[in-house]
Amino acid sequence: MALANAQTFLFLVVFSFMFVLNIANFNYTWAGGKWNKTNCPYGHNHPNATQTSNKFNVGGSENWHYGFDYMDWAHKSGPFFVNDTLVFKYDPPNLNGGFPHSVYLLPNYWSFMKCDLRRAKRIANPIHGAGEGFEFVLKKSQPYFFACGEHGGIHCNNGTMKFVVMPLKRWPF
Repeated sequence: MALANAQTFLFLVVFSFMFVLNIANFNYTWAGGKWNKTNCPYGHNHPNATQTSNKFNVGGSENWHYGFDYMDWAHKSGPFFVNDTLVFKYDPPNLNGGFPHSVYLLPNYWSFMKCDLRRAKRIANPIHGAGEGFEFVLKKSQPYFFACGEHGGIHCNNGTMKFVVMPLKRWPF
């Protein structure tokens, strides 16, 4: 009986502590304004935290092309959130040569590591990247594995034209 009472007392203490912490910062102000996700005092803020989604040009000003490190780009451009949009821009094939590109969504980590395109889904063909580019919305909080699948996966196999993103859920605060 004493153990049950001790557990109940401990639960009430922890619950009360959590409740007080939650309401203590309800009207927290920072730098003269109300605290929100864009002026978080701890520096963990998303560039446009008040928006519901953001649009990212894959590769930034470099766009989607052979020889660029997209894993590094994804690491530096994140975090990505559910409903953010990735825009793949690349030159369409032309008569003067050049290498066409595409965008494949690979099903899992092993396919990504080995650039195995057998079960991958082509989401953009070589002409979709022209002009405003091809847009892909990150609809779920799951890993997305992207790669260029042209030339038998050579652009993916050399390790540069592939990347992974794991969008996070936005929590309403």
